[in-house]
This record gives sequence, C-alpha cells and structure tokens, in this order.
Amino acid sequence: GLGNGGLGRLAACFMDSGASLNYPLNGNCIRYKSCLFKQYIDHDGNQVEVPDYWLKYGNPWEIRKPKHSVEVNFYGQIETSYDAKGDMHFQHVNPIRIVAVPYDMAIIGAGTKTTNTLRLWSAEPSEESGTANTRDYLSLVDDITEKLYPDDSTDEGKYLRLMQEYFFVSAGINSIVRSHLKQYPSLKNLGRKVAIQMNDTHPVLVIPELLRVLMDEYAFSWDDAWEIVKETVSYTNHTVMSEALEKWPVPIISNLLPRIYMIIQETDRRFTQWVSERCGNDHEMIQRMKIIKDNQVHMANLAVIGSNHVNGVAEIHTEILKNDLFRDFYHIFPEKFTNKTNGITPRRWMLYSNPQLKDLLDKKIGRSYAVNYQDFEKLMAYTGSKSTQNEFLKVKRQRKEILAAYIYRTCGVAVDPDSIFDAQAKRLHAYKRQLLNIMQIIYRYERIKEDPNYWMPKHTYIFAAKAASSYTFAKKVIKLINNVANVINNDPDAKDMIKVVFLPNYNVSMAEVLVPGTDVSEQISTAGKEASGTGCMKFMMNGAVTIGTMDGANVEIDRLVGRDNDVIFGLSVDDINRIKYSYNAREYYEKDERIHRVMDTFTDAVWSQDPDDFRLIFNELMTKNDEFFVLADFDAYVKAQEKIEELYQDRHQWAEMCLVNIAKSGYFSSDRTIEQYVKDIWKVKKLEV
Repeated sequence: GLGNGGLGRLAACFMDSGASLNYPLNGNCIRYKSCLFKQYIDHDGNQVEVPDYWLKYGNPWEIRKPKHSVEVNFYGQIETSYDAKGDMHFQHVNPIRIVAVPYDMAIIGAGTKTTNTLRLWSAEPSEESGTANTRDYLSLVDDITEKLYPDDSTDEGKYLRLMQEYFFVSAGINSIVRSHLKQYPSLKNLGRKVAIQMNDTHPVLVIPELLRVLMDEYAFSWDDAWEIVKETVSYTNHTVMSEALEKWPVPIISNLLPRIYMIIQETDRRFTQWVSERCGNDHEMIQRMKIIKDNQVHMANLAVIGSNHVNGVAEIHTEILKNDLFRDFYHIFPEKFTNKTNGITPRRWMLYSNPQLKDLLDKKIGRSYAVNYQDFEKLMAYTGSKSTQNEFLKVKRQRKEILAAYIYRTCGVAVDPDSIFDAQAKRLHAYKRQLLNIMQIIYRYERIKEDPNYWMPKHTYIFAAKAASSYTFAKKVIKLINNVANVINNDPDAKDMIKVVFLPNYNVSMAEVLVPGTDVSEQISTAGKEASGTGCMKFMMNGAVTIGTMDGANVEIDRLVGRDNDVIFGLSVDDINRIKYSYNAREYYEKDERIHRVMDTFTDAVWSQDPDDFRLIFNELMTKNDEFFVLADFDAYVKAQEKIEELYQDRHQWAEMCLVNIAKSGYFSSDRTIEQYVKDIWKVKKLEV
C-alpha cells in the first residue's frame, strides 16, 4: 500500500518482522521521486515546504528489473461483444498506456537467511502508446511517480492521486498473477497460495482489478472470480476519520478507469441485491452499505465487501469499527472482523537507535528479547532494584544530553538535560491536539508572569510535526507553537522553568534521537479518534512515561503497565458519545478563567503583531464548537501535567515506572503483530532456509 508517516513506518516495521520471522512477506508500492516534503520554519514561525528529492543521488539498494514490467491502462472506452455461447466479453480500446517498471529492494531478516522484496513501481512511457512522444503524455507519465500524495483538493489532483493508486495496484496484481502462474497451472488456487493485505483504503482498487484480470484475461465467471478475490484479499482499516476514508467522484473514476468502474457498479448491484434478500426492506441500512452513493465511490465499503477479513489496529479501534463505522457490515459479517494491534520493530527502535539502553538490557536479561519479544518481560525482575534504577537513569541522562545537543544544533535553543523532556512528535492534526498541549504551556507561562512566587519543575516541551500543505489550521498551530516558543525562551522570568522547542522536518532519523531522550510521551488525542498510534510504543520501549487519553494503543499500554506507571486523563469514548450533542464549548470559555485568558491571547496580538494571526484557532474552538473537545479536557490535562511533575521528583520511583514500561513493551513488537496476522488471516508457512 501507499504510506507516509505512521502508515509507511508501520509497513517498514512489518517488512522487518516478516523477514526476521522467516515469512515470505513482500511489499508493493510506488517509487516516488520526492517524499512528502522537507519542512523549514521561517522567521515568522510558519511552516515552509520544499521538495524532498530522496532519489537525487540514486538509491544503491534498489535493482531495476525491466523484464518484469507491466502495462497499465487509463481512460479509453470499453467495447462489449458476445461469443457463440452468449458470454459477454469486454475490450478496452484507445487507452492511454503507461509502463510500470519495478525496482526491487531486498528486505533482510535479523539473524536469518530470509530475504524478502519491497517492489517499487516507476512510471515510464509505453512504446505502444500512440501519444508516446507528446509533451502532455510524457508529463502525465512523469507526474504519476513524481510526488508522494499530491494535493487532491482539486479535480486535477484527484485524477493524479487516483492514477497513482490504480497504477501500483494494477502493476502489483499483474505481478502477483504472473508469479503464481509460473508455479501453478491455474489461478483457481490463488486464494490458498497468496494473501493480499490492503494497507488502508489507498490500495482498495485491488478488488475490482483482480476481478478484471480473472474475468477479462483468464475467462473466469463472475461468481468464480468473486470467490477467489474474497479468499485472497483482506483489509486493514487505519482511521475512523471520515475525510480519510476515500470517496472518489463517479465522473472521475468512470472516465479514468472505465472498466474498473463497470466492475464496481456490478459489485454494488449484486451486493445491494444480496443484502435486500437477506435483510428485507431496511432501505436506510442498505443505503449506508452501498459502494456507490451521492455520486461517489466509497472505497471503505468496497474494501469491507470484497475482503476475507477486516481488522482494526488497536482493541478500542476495532470495537469502534464494529459498533460504529462498520456496524451494519459487522451485523451481517461478524466473522470478518478481527483486531491486530499495531507494533514496532525493536531492532530499529531500541537496539539500533538506543545502544546505551540496549547494553543495559543485554547486561540484565541477555539479548534474546531482540528476536523473542516475550523476553522483554524478564526485566520485571529488576524494576525495583535501586542499582538497576540508577543505571537506567544514567542511560537516560546520556540520551538526554545527546538530544539536548541535537536541539541546540537544530534550533539554537539551549535546554537543560536535568529538566523534564516532554515530547509530542506526530503529524499535526486537530484530533491529535497539539493545540491542547500549547494551551497548557501558555497557561503555565501566564502563571509565572503573574505570580513571582510561582514555581514549577524545569520542563522542556518538545514538538515535532508536519502539517499537510493544504491544512491551514494545522499550519496555524505550528506557527503558534513557534511564536510562543520565541516569547517564552527569551523571557528571563520563564527561561529557568520552561523551554519550548519545535524541531523542524520530523522524520525517522530525528526520531532515533528524540525518542531515546524523552521522559514524557504525549499521547493526547481525542478519545476514539486515534486508530492505534505507534509513536506511543516507541517512546514506551525507550523508557518514557505516557501521559495520554484512553485512545488507540494507550488503552493497551495502560492495561499492561498499570495505572501506577502512566498518567491517564480526560474524556473517554463513552463520555464523548454521551455529551457530544449537548457540548457547548463557549460555556468552558466563559466559566473557566484559565481557558478564557489563554484563548484571548489568540486575538490580542500577544504571539504576533497581527491580532488576527491566530483568530482561525479561536474560531475553531468557538464557532466550530471545539470539535475535538480541547476545552473539555483542559482542566484534566493541566492536572495530569502537574502529576507528571510531582512523580518526576522521586527519581527512583520514576525510574521504576520507566523500567516497567520497557519490560511491558515487548507486547508491542511488530513480531507479535505479524504472528497474529499469519495465524488468523494469512495462513502462510515459514520459509525453510
């Protein structure tokens, strides 16, 4: 599947685990020329995006394999004909042909001889295309693999993104079919030999494309092809956010992919008829489950209908899928739904990125935890040991010094390694509530300014986040964080208690420095909105204490470590469901003096010379009624921060909390996740090597 941020990093961890566990697990994606973007912060605190050409100097790890190229067709018309038996046949005429050329990267397992493949597809002109030499055609070919996730707020952007999705799906399916037919005489057993896992909705065109290949190229009937597809394909949902559940306008998909749209239409017709026969005249339910409605193709519905299994990525997320997002489907297909809580590879996220902590664990419990995730638990025997606690604190201090040096090099801000290093590192989005974090910081700063006797432990707040280039609100929050940081860090009244840092251009390399040096892991999304999150797992595995809501994987972290070893606050999913229709953000603004004063700074030219600079943020909370319950959780969050500071003062108690988190983090190894996919969904056997 496609992926950047959490999706892409999760796929990388899964690939590592698959090879390390000796499973034949291969990846299929696009060979982009440029990544999301490089992020810079300008003099006024704004995010500035510049292209990140990761292939600028080539990629020594890839091998071009032109003999395995695949032709992918777009646009054109579909002509139908009938043979002597009366069977209908479809021919795609006048298409625009584009060649998908694979570049293979070896994925090597840890301590094994297994080597799997990440296949990346690059778009090149087709010699058979009648427009092969025109400038528009060459530009179109180039655009497909030019940029990860183009802006799809325009029709032009939608066409390009849909082309990207079909391009790598069609190439991947044809590659799988070719490979299968080299080993077996027929595609009848495809579902027993191949498992295709769709990583979110971006690859869901796998379903109609596999149907097309089976029916149009290998003469399978619809019923036989459908059974093969359902046996082969499964779907992982990664979000409950409606804007992330892809919906393609019918005019675009029918024009760009005429045969695929015909197949989607027929899938929708057959499924609607089947549900009507099974469930009677519940028209509202049928309408909710339809693939094509409101002149849009709903990809998540197509994914559920055409999949063998549907899984969420944390226990609470899967329950939301079953009881809310896909409740109608769950009512009809309860056996399809399963949970597979996400994981991270400890080989990268601890052994490689934190050698100091690795050495401590090796000394205490041996190295087996690197490949046997259950062995992290052996550390529980040492969590109460004062000597082990002191050794851990020494390791954490070393990592904080490394992080402090990185912060100074990157931002020019000197931070004290003896302060609490409190980090929120993730994509900037309203539901992830970086705004709640910075509002709490503003409140604490105002207390310092108003009361000369006010004291708080030294606290360094670290933010790292990219905002989507077209996401205006998120970019305003980044500017707010930077402007607040500029004021606080240069105020002699505050600099001995608070420092605020925004680290630009968050990526894996930065995370390998940030995560090991962090004391407090901020996981403060609105309950019910974060599917899982893997940042929480990385911080946990490196000995950070979670401050968070009961959302995503936090729920399982809390259950594993116990409430004595994390700090949980805020509204639960049930709380939000109970109040969401009566919630009035303005009441919090008017009744809580702290909230009132913090919010007024957004329109009083405190953080900018322009009093309207942050009015958008004020309006999001007021005129849009605080969609993500920032104000409702403000008081609980302030108290949670105060509790963190209190706990941190007892260094041995704090060290014990951190060690318990490390000991319990083995559950969040991606090795465990892959073993569960294998057992419950893929049914694949280990390679004999």
